[in-house]
Amino acid sequence: MDEVAEQLTDLLATDLDDGFTELVRTHARGVHAFLLRVSGSPAEADDLGQDTFLRAYTALQTYSPERRRTLRPRAWLMTIAANVWRNHVRTSTRRPASVMQIDDAEDILSTAEPGPAERALNADDRGRLVAALSELPEHYRVPVVLRHVVGMSYVEVAHVQGCPVGTAKAQVSRGMWGLRRLLAPDDELREVTT
Repeated sequence: MDEVAEQLTDLLATDLDDGFTELVRTHARGVHAFLLRVSGSPAEADDLGQDTFLRAYTALQTYSPERRRTLRPRAWLMTIAANVWRNHVRTSTRRPASVMQIDDAEDILSTAEPGPAERALNADDRGRLVAALSELPEHYRVPVVLRHVVGMSYVEVAHVQGCPVGTAKAQVSRGMWGLRRLLAPDDELREVTT
């Protein structure tokens, strides 16, 4: 566990309310990014994020200080977020209808601030990527987002998915293959399959 996570879990163990405030401050953006990518809707991501943190706070109230101290906060929150998403999908009668706006994707997909010209050139590619990601089946979309958008290790992805590390690696690999297939121009796809 890194030093920041250790300080956070110590604070959660000694002062739940201040610790929870710090937990939200530290991890809200990552949780929102994950939920935005899997849901494809900024509004749904906001609602599901609130539900995630509500469930996290409710659970933390029942944990002993020792248990709070041993948490791995990011993996624990992403597990809750993934379960909230799965529950939402199960209870929803429709698949997410909206595709995320390209402007919303800029924040998460780019690591450096591009200039206006670079943004214009990359907007189409970003839009295609977001649309392709929303077409992936959930069992591939979730691990791909956890690994490549949130930046979790395979061990953390496996923890969130409740599966062995090898299975998490396979899910990410298959999801990436699916994205490549969805993003490949028809001519390239024909060359690969012939």
